[in-house]
Amino acid sequence: MTTEQTLTQQLINKDELLKHWQSHRGLSRKILAAFPEKELFEFSIGGMRPYQHLAGEMIGLASAGMNGFVTGNWTTTPELDHFDDSARLSTKEALLEAWDDVTEQIEELWPQIPDAHFHDVVKAFGMYENTVISTILYFIDNEVHHRGQGYVYLRALGIEPHPFWDR
Repeated sequence: MTTEQTLTQQLINKDELLKHWQSHRGLSRKILAAFPEKELFEFSIGGMRPYQHLAGEMIGLASAGMNGFVTGNWTTTPELDHFDDSARLSTKEALLEAWDDVTEQIEELWPQIPDAHFHDVVKAFGMYENTVISTILYFIDNEVHHRGQGYVYLRALGIEPHPFWDR
């Protein structure tokens, strides 16, 4: 290597980012699974939405978001569309199944996002303009935020949630 050549190192690469996101998703799934069926759909504190709505938002953002990053079409299946108030999965089993389906969808679509596309500006859901990488980081932040609400709900219900650091 000559002195004129430089070595550029990334702080985090595409595969590491996917692993990071999927580890958050794995923990969020454990929180979702810890809810008793009735409380998943009815329990609320201080006017916050029941956890079913929060999980539905996480599922819908990830599904439509991955579709948008790859195809430019920011939609998902009707039952996962969190922008549609009538689109709700009605059982814990259905939510967990949808969660798992979206996890597979992410794994399938992720390799189709070209590396250079991560810095392209997109208009997510036709409303939110940002780079692909910033939008993905928003999805992760949003999930961590809602998972935190799930921790509060579970503790209020007398259920000890899975340790937050064990991803």
